[in-house]
Amino acid sequence: MSIVILGIETSCDETAAAVVENGHLVRSNIVHSQIELHARWRGVVPEIASRSHTERILPIVEQALAAAGVTANDLTAVAVTHRPGMIGCLLVGMAAAKALAWRFGLPLLGVDHVQAHVHTGLLADPAMPLPALALVASGGHTAMYRITAPGQSERLGTTRDDAAGEALDKGAALLGLPYPGGPSIEQAALTGNRAAFDLPRTLLSADSLDFSFSGLKTALLYTLRPQGTAAPTAPPTGQRLADLAASYQEAVVDVLVTKIRRACERHAVRSLCIGGGVARNRRLRERLADDPRLRGLHLVLPNPTLCADNAAMIASLATVAWREGRTAPLDLDAVATPESGGKAKVRP
Repeated sequence: MSIVILGIETSCDETAAAVVENGHLVRSNIVHSQIELHARWRGVVPEIASRSHTERILPIVEQALAAAGVTANDLTAVAVTHRPGMIGCLLVGMAAAKALAWRFGLPLLGVDHVQAHVHTGLLADPAMPLPALALVASGGHTAMYRITAPGQSERLGTTRDDAAGEALDKGAALLGLPYPGGPSIEQAALTGNRAAFDLPRTLLSADSLDFSFSGLKTALLYTLRPQGTAAPTAPPTGQRLADLAASYQEAVVDVLVTKIRRACERHAVRSLCIGGGVARNRRLRERLADDPRLRGLHLVLPNPTLCADNAAMIASLATVAWREGRTAPLDLDAVATPESGGKAKVRP
C-alpha cells in the first residue's frame, strides 16, 4: 500500500506544500517565495514572513493537493517542519498541519528542516549508496553530515560564524548587488576573472571540518574600502564588479570543496550529495563534478528545486518516521534551534 504524505514547510520565507508518495515520488511541490517582500531590507523580516505565511498557507496546501490529484482522504499522514527556524514562521505551518491532521484524523509527523536537507540526496536518488557524505549549505546553515541510513546521520563539521549563503548575501550587499545575494553574485561572476583578486580561504586547522566565512567577507570589505578610508566608496561597476564577484564566489566554493575533500579522506563514504540553497550554485556543481579526488564517489546533485527550501524534502524524510511507527502529538512544539552536533535521527 502506498504511503502518501502531505508535507508543509514554513521555517523561513518560503510557504511550501508538497505531496510525496513512498518517500521519493514527488507528485506535487508548490513553493511561494517572499523575496519581493523582504528585498528592501536585504534579509527576512520575521513578522512580515509570518504574516505572509498566514495568508498563503491554505491556498498553497490546496494547490499542492490539486496538483497531485489527491484529496485529504488519500493521505497517509501530514508532515511539518517543527525545527529549526523562525518561531513565528514555524508556528504558522504547524498550526495548519495540526488542524489538517485533526480534521481528517491523520497522524502528524514532525521533521527537522536541516535533516530534511541532508536527506535530499535520497529523495533525488533513492538508490544512493550508503554511507554518504552530505553537504548542507544555505543562508542559515553550512554543515557536513555522514548519512549511515535513511533518517540517520552524524554531523562532521559546521560553521563557526557566517553560513555560506549568509556570506554570499553580505558580499552582494557590499558589491551593490540586489537581494538575494547568492544568485546575484553568480550572475555577475559569469564574465569575471576568478583569479583577479586574491581573497582568503579560511580553512582553520589542518584536520578541521568546520567552516568560517566571516574573514572572507571582511577581506572583501577592505578590498572595496581600504582601511583608513574616511568615506564609503561607490559600488564597483563593469569588469571590476564582475571580477570581484567571480573571485568572491570562487573563494566560497574553494572552501566548500576543500572541506568536502577532507571529509571524504577521513571518513569512509560511497556517495556525495548536496542540499540547501547554495547547492543550486552552478560553479559549486561544476567543481564537484570535475574534481579528480571525488570522481570515485557516487555524486548526487539534486534538481535545484529540491535544494532550496521546499516541502517535498519534508514529506520525504517524514516517510522514514512513518515506516518506523514514530508520530508526533498534536501538542508538538516549535523549536528555533537545530539539534546539537553528533548523531541525529529524524523524530518528533
